[in-house]
Amino acid sequence: MHDDLIARAKSWLAEDPDPETRDELAGLIDAGAVEELSARFSGTLQFGTAGLRGELGAGPMRMNRSVVIRAAAGLAAYLKKNGHPGGLVVIGYDARHKSADFARDTAAVMTGAGLRAAVLPRPLPTPVLAFAIRHLGAVAGVEVTASHNPPRDNGYKVYLGDGSQIVPPADAEIAAEIDAIASLHDVPRPESGWQTLDESVLDAYLARTDAVLDPASPRTARTVYTAMHGVGRDVLLAAFARAGFPEPVLVAEQADPDPDFPTVAFPNPEEPGAMDLAFARARATDPDLVIANDPDADRCAVAVKDGGDWRMLRGDEVGALLAAHLVRRGAQGTFAESIVSSSLLGRIAGKAGLPYEETLTGFKWIARVDGLRYGYEEALGYCVDPEGVRDKDGITAALLVTELASVLKEEGRTLLDLLDDLAVEHGLHATDQLSVRVEDLSLITDAMRRLREQPPTGLAGLSVVRAEDLTRGTEKLPPTDGLRYTLDGARVIVRPSGTEPKLKCYLEVVVPVSAHADLPAARARATELLTAVKRDLSAAAGI
Repeated sequence: MHDDLIARAKSWLAEDPDPETRDELAGLIDAGAVEELSARFSGTLQFGTAGLRGELGAGPMRMNRSVVIRAAAGLAAYLKKNGHPGGLVVIGYDARHKSADFARDTAAVMTGAGLRAAVLPRPLPTPVLAFAIRHLGAVAGVEVTASHNPPRDNGYKVYLGDGSQIVPPADAEIAAEIDAIASLHDVPRPESGWQTLDESVLDAYLARTDAVLDPASPRTARTVYTAMHGVGRDVLLAAFARAGFPEPVLVAEQADPDPDFPTVAFPNPEEPGAMDLAFARARATDPDLVIANDPDADRCAVAVKDGGDWRMLRGDEVGALLAAHLVRRGAQGTFAESIVSSSLLGRIAGKAGLPYEETLTGFKWIARVDGLRYGYEEALGYCVDPEGVRDKDGITAALLVTELASVLKEEGRTLLDLLDDLAVEHGLHATDQLSVRVEDLSLITDAMRRLREQPPTGLAGLSVVRAEDLTRGTEKLPPTDGLRYTLDGARVIVRPSGTEPKLKCYLEVVVPVSAHADLPAARARATELLTAVKRDLSAAAGI
């Protein structure tokens, strides 16, 4: 076994085009680091509907140039087989370690395969790439990003020509083409022949950002903004300047792209501590709201002053606020969200007489809803201009929420006042998440098996009225690895994360409210119920 492992590592080393990972792998082979080599050669990074994502390093279980060249060659073969032999593939990338190299390799492979390749001019937000695919009439797009993962990770996200991320069966078909590549020496990679796009593609994206706003709306809300060490700053500032909003006050320590993300443990606005610097800036400048993008700027976080201090709004709260704003503006079309998001959206759409759809988790599903006008997911993703960007977009979402804050400001009100109104109108919808990060993935498998074999009959004293195993699919949803429990006044969904080693449980309780005066009691009751649901669910899952 040991000899076989060393032989596989040496064969990989012989093909590796990257001096850095070659040195790293040669060092491991020389040191006889069997355990580390085993971890890197225990299989290959699996290409799925999220594309690829993993830790940077040498070997087939890490993100590196060899893995990316194979992925690009597999995608090229898939596109040619599916009737796009000379089609255009547009490639974007963020500011993480190796992102520019992976983008260049992808362009070289596409060119070598007879496709046309165009690379965005510099590290830019993921939504700019999603926009560019349809704007340029591309047959596919690739974004090199690991979004809000830790600094040591990178990833590879694939879109098809409709501008949405891949869904089955395309993922499995591309994966099969990747597996069919025997040697990197079989993959032609010319030194040139692709196009580097100019600023006009970004100008066209920015011209569309204006379209999400009401031309007559006030533009008075003042913001503090953090780019979370990512690529959002310049594009967001340009969009805000075009719209005529006051220039956002930047969180200087996090404003420049930095692949090491030095001020945060995880560069995700949802993680504890990630917003501390933004809140400190807000305390010093007293804006109307705080806005954060994640590093590739496809997500948008919003914080507001609540009592004496600042707090993050949950993704579900922002999702409902934007929906209410669009309804008030007379928006027409389908409102959609993923099954793990708050059921409040369905109530808002229903009352406005608008169509409503629930999808599986991820914008690859939300973006495919027929007649989509607005879609959101609780993980801070909002699609407010589906004609321009068929994916979540943290730039246009920031514009729209700042417009809403401006409208409310003119009325002497705040985002929290509107949330109160929605609670009185539709019931208080309180959501929370129980998220367990594991080192050992078998713990997730065990928890899912335990819940399948012994589903809870009640949680927090509320009886489970329906238990669904989503692997079987439902009338409206294709199969997915998840469990859904509908309770009397609550809902729970349990699923393994698609991008991180986490088990995620999404909780929602709905408490009726008859008047504004009843809100404090309703909130206390919702908190009590959510705490009890978490406790009982943890016990049932053994986590």
